[in-house]
Amino acid sequence: MLSDDQCAVSWRARPGSFVSLMTIYESNFIRLGWVCSDLQALSSSQVSHVAHDCALRLNVLERGPYTTTLSLAYLFDVDGEIVPDPDLCVRVYHDAKLVEALGPARRPAHAQLRRMHDSAQDHYGLPGRDPRWVRNVMLNKWLEYCAEQGHRFEAIHPRAAER
Repeated sequence: MLSDDQCAVSWRARPGSFVSLMTIYESNFIRLGWVCSDLQALSSSQVSHVAHDCALRLNVLERGPYTTTLSLAYLFDVDGEIVPDPDLCVRVYHDAKLVEALGPARRPAHAQLRRMHDSAQDHYGLPGRDPRWVRNVMLNKWLEYCAEQGHRFEAIHPRAAER
């Protein structure tokens, strides 16, 4: 599935429901696939550089048989210091084809990322609402933006590297 408009939403899904949240996780998986050629074969750390956008860093933090945990961050130069923002911790569930933003819950420092966060907060972040909604809607919008900018991470397959 190359497009997330094919994600099936159950007739029982209500905004804020578990079923709706799982649909966002499914869409996150598809959108992460837009910027990563093979989610199971990514190298430990890569940086994507494209014209007219910040560098995007992906770090593989942990691999398991069915999951990969990674961090995804823009790298901003602030007074000569490289600052990662929003530096999201993301878990890929390979067998279920889901991607969940685990954290952080803090508001991003960069203005455009803050707008994405605040938009998700305004739409889904009613008082008492699970913060997973805000993180995952923001990740969803950000992944679409990164794909539109042309960011890409290529997997390095061991057999290809031997040639």
